[in-house]
Amino acid sequence: MIFTETKLKGAFTVDIERREDSRGFFARIFCQREFEAHGLKTVIAQAGIAFNRQKGILRGMHFQFPPTAEAKLVRATRGAILDIIVDLRPESPTYLEHVAVELSEDNGRALYVPERFAHGYQVLLDETEMLYQVGEFYTPECEGGLLYNDPRLALKWPLPVTVMSEKDQAWKSLDQQELAIRQRMSLRK
Repeated sequence: MIFTETKLKGAFTVDIERREDSRGFFARIFCQREFEAHGLKTVIAQAGIAFNRQKGILRGMHFQFPPTAEAKLVRATRGAILDIIVDLRPESPTYLEHVAVELSEDNGRALYVPERFAHGYQVLLDETEMLYQVGEFYTPECEGGLLYNDPRLALKWPLPVTVMSEKDQAWKSLDQQELAIRQRMSLRK
């Protein structure tokens, strides 16, 4: 695997190294030792898939507060998405900055999302399937979210939004919840 750190410290793209022959290819998508060597969380508490029927669907921007903040490894196993993550670590020099990464079945790339980051994506192709490996158990009372179109975040989505959950449309603006986010995401309690 090829690990490339993004401008957000601790967030990595993880590219596969294909071993090809006449049958097709094999590539490792997770290795505890390689992840540990890059200082990444290696516990996988849960794994799931998300199937998206049509392009334009938007999911996010989701996160969990400590003590159950989630690290995630996400990849498109079919189709393609634009994945965006936002740094919510108040002590970070890149607090509220974001990166966008295209994940597709063609590029085989994954995105490692550290704890205390918001995560969301827009589907670029019909019938896209996502694989999530998550380092913490889902805890509804620790769940939070950001508006996908909050002007302070200035996230650029490539397509008009076709479908989005009511819950994702109802997140409060950053102006309304930033103080609570800073307090709950802080390492200093």
